[in-house]
Amino acid sequence: MAEKLAVSPLAPDHFPSLDKVEGVELFTAPIGAGYHGRHNLLLARMIEGTSVAGVLTNSKCPSAPIDWCRNNLPIGVARGLVVNAGNANAFVGRVGADTVLATAEATAKLLGGVPSEIFISSTGVIGEPLDPQPLVAALEQALKHSVDFEAAANAIRTTDTFAKGAGASFDIDGVDVTISGIAKGSGMIAPNMATMLSYIFTDVPVSAVVLRSILLEGNAKSFNAITVDNDTSTSDTCLVFATGAAKARGLVPITDLDDPRCAEFAQALHAVLKDLALQIIRDGEGATKLMVVNVSGAVSNQSADIIARSIANSPLVKTALAGEDANWGRVVAAVGKAGEPADRDKLQIRFGDLVVAKQGYRSADYSEEDASQYMKNQQIEIGVDLGLGVGEATVYGCDLTHGYVTINGDYRS
Repeated sequence: MAEKLAVSPLAPDHFPSLDKVEGVELFTAPIGAGYHGRHNLLLARMIEGTSVAGVLTNSKCPSAPIDWCRNNLPIGVARGLVVNAGNANAFVGRVGADTVLATAEATAKLLGGVPSEIFISSTGVIGEPLDPQPLVAALEQALKHSVDFEAAANAIRTTDTFAKGAGASFDIDGVDVTISGIAKGSGMIAPNMATMLSYIFTDVPVSAVVLRSILLEGNAKSFNAITVDNDTSTSDTCLVFATGAAKARGLVPITDLDDPRCAEFAQALHAVLKDLALQIIRDGEGATKLMVVNVSGAVSNQSADIIARSIANSPLVKTALAGEDANWGRVVAAVGKAGEPADRDKLQIRFGDLVVAKQGYRSADYSEEDASQYMKNQQIEIGVDLGLGVGEATVYGCDLTHGYVTINGDYRS
């Protein structure tokens, strides 16, 4: 089914040119016949001493790989990453954990290190047991030749219509360094985190503790600020691996959050995270519009965030975008139902730069023609000012089309 999907109209023109990250090798292979005829196994090999940090789903029904990663992330050391697409290895009882352990043990034997240094992700159908034997056989096959980031990104796709990648190259203390990352995600996308997997690699020598703090900050404004359908997956994972290879080129390791170089590294990493997050929204199942919801003037940032999510997740708002209907009344309804402080007579709503409503009324200079013309854009910004305080938040979403129903109605067919 995945191969029949037309590429999203919001897709970038091409996969970005990503620099290799010293200390990382990528490999792919099909597991058995593969996933709809393509490679569906990703294996990453990292050099000894690689640090790792991650953010995982908040779902109370997590997959077996999530449990494994959650147990091993505190150690902060990685030698390998294994990702399979097509089967989530979730809600299958003890067999799920057994498959993860068998995979980690086999991978550690192939790459070196110990099983706890092997990180594992699975994505696909929930409730189907995952046989470890074909997966392990595919690992041995994959190691025969390395691949680039585009091939790696393609290997982790399910309903995605395009491969997703982002990167940054810059220098710290005069030493050239690189961040390159990939992601997958298209449906079951909601804050906390999404149905998304993302893996970012860098040669910057940075401790796991520092890496985790920087990742958490960036994740809040990227992967945790997107929503396609208000559904959270059992398998959401974002892992960042720092090989530290730039240390051999003279870069002193970053081991303290007070290190002034943290800000430069964080800025680059956060930009990569946001780029990948927005690519996921641009590939929202059936999406034709990218929605940016900016809420300001709330009583707190938390209140603004709740209201922004209420708007971005509203089926009525999302279908209005799909129909290019400037129905700002649906935004009013979404604000009102959020359960947060709001004053009808102080509320102002914008579509782009067009003020469509303010002070409890339709704007005096409102033009249906101008508003309707604006709704034809591929990116729609909805601005809401509550006029109550200084709280603000931004959430990214997309429209809701017939395509979403078709894709999800046929998902297991």
